[in-house]
Amino acid sequence: MTNTPEPTDKRWRPVENAMRRNGYQAGGLIEALHAVQRSYGYIDETAMRTIAAALTLPLSKVYGVATFYHFFHLKPKGRHTCVVCLGTACYIKGADQLLQETARNYGIKPGETSADGYLSLLTARCVGACGQAPAVVVDERVLGQADTVSLADYLGQLPRGDNGENRQAEGQPTTDAGANPITRTDANPATANGVNPATTAVTEPGGRPTNGQGETP
Repeated sequence: MTNTPEPTDKRWRPVENAMRRNGYQAGGLIEALHAVQRSYGYIDETAMRTIAAALTLPLSKVYGVATFYHFFHLKPKGRHTCVVCLGTACYIKGADQLLQETARNYGIKPGETSADGYLSLLTARCVGACGQAPAVVVDERVLGQADTVSLADYLGQLPRGDNGENRQAEGQPTTDAGANPITRTDANPATANGVNPATTAVTEPGGRPTNGQGETP
């Protein structure tokens, strides 16, 4: 994108439609950010500045929301994404070791994508799967009770020809069933209260969005 998205860029149209649908009000920020990510694959500074201007919001507010939720990405993603939960339950049960070992295996730091574009390594405050700690979300599939060996095997078996999301859209599993001892849930993980943290912003009674832990940006 250029400093201002070109009017002829069809990818920006869903973003504009989302903001218009919400009357260019601040309450439409999260929907607009989702629209950007669906269209471009990630949210860059140009998009954030354009949305901030359209919704009459400070850039710091837009940036704060975009970095608060783990399902928003500020850089192009790899073919696959690995989100390691660092919530209390997961951390106590070894999530940090999972994160460090995966980072070492792919030569990257949390928040980065491997040089071959195969894997993006991310972290989250909570993915809503505390009962399966330590939990990791790979391509929106929750892997529960993970350990360094089984996680490395699982990641190594992912297809390299696509990003996994296309296979799921076609109704195909990301990997062959039973290929790995990690406990898995379906491709749309739900939190204990029925909210999918990978696709949905949780709201508290007052209408303010939270990250699933009662925290607000």
